[in-house]
Amino acid sequence: MALLVQKFGGTSVGSVERIEAVAEQIISSRQQGHQVVVVVSAMAGETNRLIELAQQVDTKPSSRELDVLISTGEQVTAALLSMAIVRRGHSAISLLADQVGIETNNRFGKARIKSVDHARILEEIEQGRVVIIAGFQGRDKEKNITTLGRGGTDTTAVAVAAAIKADECQIYTDVDGVYTTDPRIEPNARRMSRVTFDEMLELASLGAKVLQIRAVEYAGIHKVRLRVLSSFSPDEGTLITYEEEKVDKPLVSGIAFNRDEAILTVTGIRESASLASDILSPIAEQGIEVDMIVQNIQRDGTVDFTFTVHRSDFDETNALLSQLIEKIGAKSVQADNNVAKISVVGVGMKSHSGVAANMFSALAAEGIKTKLISTSEIKISVVVEEKYLELCVRALHSAFGLHENV
Repeated sequence: MALLVQKFGGTSVGSVERIEAVAEQIISSRQQGHQVVVVVSAMAGETNRLIELAQQVDTKPSSRELDVLISTGEQVTAALLSMAIVRRGHSAISLLADQVGIETNNRFGKARIKSVDHARILEEIEQGRVVIIAGFQGRDKEKNITTLGRGGTDTTAVAVAAAIKADECQIYTDVDGVYTTDPRIEPNARRMSRVTFDEMLELASLGAKVLQIRAVEYAGIHKVRLRVLSSFSPDEGTLITYEEEKVDKPLVSGIAFNRDEAILTVTGIRESASLASDILSPIAEQGIEVDMIVQNIQRDGTVDFTFTVHRSDFDETNALLSQLIEKIGAKSVQADNNVAKISVVGVGMKSHSGVAANMFSALAAEGIKTKLISTSEIKISVVVEEKYLELCVRALHSAFGLHENV
């Protein structure tokens, strides 16, 4: 018998019929002898509907009140699922964040979990109940309702699993695991049976949408055994595990990509020790995150400083740089928001050479030029023109033999 935390969200609970199916699935786990704690998201589309309602009242609603509003979506799902389980003759109880004791900081809309009190959950389990927790939400020290941001229910599930020392945290989605890349781009993409936390963290941060990055971080820190499965099929999904448990270490495990990129270059800057700070500090003050950075010294001794930001921050960043040109003694700003980032990821890179050579040979064979290159111990990322994204993904997937079973 295992203690399981199971998370269901989005399309998995997108209708009453789907909620009924999830109830059957949970009961099946119980009948196999497992103790089950469930964490749920709002029904598909509900959070967007609530945000639209708020914006009809106020185009820029109070962040505190918006959290009060959108947290109700998960409450609805939790109550409906509990009803469905009880109707089938099993004991269940729905609980909100304050009833569980999920404490967060006070960053409305982007709160981070500080602690989870396991006492109430374990007490209900001892009473033989299925515990159903409304995900995505918490309470700060002033008892204000907070939300964790998009995908925050994954983080709730992992945090609960860590608190109660669950044997496994199972994330049920509309896909049946983690793939070598997006099957919509590369039909030969293969589902991986296992992937390391380091690899999953890189894949999530580089554009893979299967898991929220904070959930992966939390699971890695607290050593929570994490599995991604489909609500619609019986497959075992993908286990996210520790590197030492991984029997096979392929050179490259997956290809991640992100279309939402923009690249900016400040040219002809007078070289100085504060150059990077002079450019990046005003950007950071506006809460804009910078990703890849490259600095090139030109023949005349000036510097070209290039970096990427999220595409949604492109216009604001471009405007900031245009205001900075004279102050930092730069020549011009060159900007392009029609780019994409593609990354190859794999723990095998730690102990094998030749990944970069293979990667750039594959891109050269397709006539794809790279605008930026960034590396870490287990990943290589490139920025290319967006029109080459799909070709790039397919070429790299083939070059590293990711369609093959390993």
